[in-house]
Amino acid sequence: MSLASEKHEIPKASRTHCIRCGECCLEGSPSLHTKDLELIEKGDIEKGALYTIRRGELVRDNIQGKMVIIDQEMIKLKEQQREKGGCALFNERDKECLIYNRKPIQCSALNCWDTDEFFKVHRSPKLTRREVIDDDILIGLMTEHEEKCSYLTLKKHVDEIGTIGEDAVDEILGMLSFDYHLRPFVSQKLGVSLDEMDFIFGRPLMTTIDMFGLKVIQESDGIFCLTAK
Repeated sequence: MSLASEKHEIPKASRTHCIRCGECCLEGSPSLHTKDLELIEKGDIEKGALYTIRRGELVRDNIQGKMVIIDQEMIKLKEQQREKGGCALFNERDKECLIYNRKPIQCSALNCWDTDEFFKVHRSPKLTRREVIDDDILIGLMTEHEEKCSYLTLKKHVDEIGTIGEDAVDEILGMLSFDYHLRPFVSQKLGVSLDEMDFIFGRPLMTTIDMFGLKVIQESDGIFCLTAK
């Protein structure tokens, strides 16, 4: 019997085991917990396959079913570049997880017919970048980036646009420029793959600025302009 036919014949409420239909993988990627550190240390999950959601960032909470500002750092597996998202390590065509036997504990605990174990894992401590990165130079750069590009500071400047106008915009553009140029600089100087930058510094501000209803346009001369989304 194929997975497709098994999925059709066994309603979710009646399942007692995983049929590897991929529904949960297509909903989104898992966040990592402290118990998942070993997967990174052993190379089962590469840092280039991860990205960090920083404190103060607006994200969709699939459990609450709404957009929320997170109050703690989260490391997640990257998602597919498509409208519906889905874990980047899931091969939708073959209904196959590329790290099925080495998957994060959140994935192992997600039984669609009984979510008790998943919520237990979800409440366990989340993995942070400082538990993964053991390079003092990188940690220093990460700290400097957090000081100059925190979402709290970004929100402050966005709120000030209505009162001090261009001065606030200039501050925002300065943050965006620092974040934008830091990534290739670190990659080149320290020999770290560009794929790891979203893990080390979080998602680019050029992308996440849309949480404030703004977007960045790069002119042909390389100058960045800020406009309403």
